[in-house]
Amino acid sequence: MNPIIIIPARMSSTRLPGKPLIDIHGEPMIIHVLRQAERADIGPVYVAAGDQEIMEVVAQAGGKALMTDPDLPSGSDRVCQALSIIDKANYHDVVVNVQGDLPTIAPDIIRSVLTPLVNTDVDIATLVAEIVDVRERNDPNAVKAVAAIPKDEQIGRALLFSRAAVPWGHGEFYHHIGLYAFRRAALESFVSLPQGILEKRENLEQLRALEAGMRIDVALVDTIPDGVDTPADLERARNRISP
Repeated sequence: MNPIIIIPARMSSTRLPGKPLIDIHGEPMIIHVLRQAERADIGPVYVAAGDQEIMEVVAQAGGKALMTDPDLPSGSDRVCQALSIIDKANYHDVVVNVQGDLPTIAPDIIRSVLTPLVNTDVDIATLVAEIVDVRERNDPNAVKAVAAIPKDEQIGRALLFSRAAVPWGHGEFYHHIGLYAFRRAALESFVSLPQGILEKRENLEQLRALEAGMRIDVALVDTIPDGVDTPADLERARNRISP
C-alpha cells in the first residue's frame, strides 16, 4: 500500500461556525488534527480546504493544503477532488480520510485503519470501538456498526451502520468511528454513485457503499476519539489536550 492522508475541512458548520479555526490552546483545531496525522507517519498529509482562510492557516503552520470546490456536498467528495489534483500520476493507491474535527485523535488510531486493507477483497476500511456506556446504545448521535468480529480478533466485516441500537440480542455493540481508508478506485467509484435509499433515511453516507455492493471491513480499537460538533465537545477536547 502507498497511502496518503487527506483532511477535508470547511468553515461552514451549523452548530460551530468556523470550526476548523477555533482555538485550542493557541492553535487552530485543524492544526491539531494535521499534527496528529503527520505523527501517524504513514504517508504525506494534506488538508483539502473549502475556504481560503483554512489554506492560509495551514500554510502558516508549515503544512500542505490545497483549495477544493466550496460547494462539494461531503468530505469524501472533497478528499476525492483533492486526490485528483495532488496525485495525477496515481502514485497513491490508498487514501485515508481523517476528519478535520478530531483534534484528539491518536496517531496509532489513524494507523489502525489500514489494517483491514491487508485483505485485497476489502474496498473500504474504517474503525469501531466497543460501546461500554449503555446510554450510548440508544443515542442516535452515536452511529452503531453491525460487524462480524470473531472472538479474540480485531477485524471484521461490516454488514450495516445505523443510528438505532442494533443488532438485537446479547453481545457487543460497536460505536462507529468516522475515519476511513479507501482504495483509490473505491473512492472514485463511491463519489460517482447517487445517494442510496438507506443513506438518505439514516443520513449515513457509508450505507451508499454497502448498497452498491462494496465491502467495508472494520478494525476494533480501544478508544473513541472526541469529535467536536458542539461547545461542550470543544470544552472536552480542550481538557484532553495539554496546553
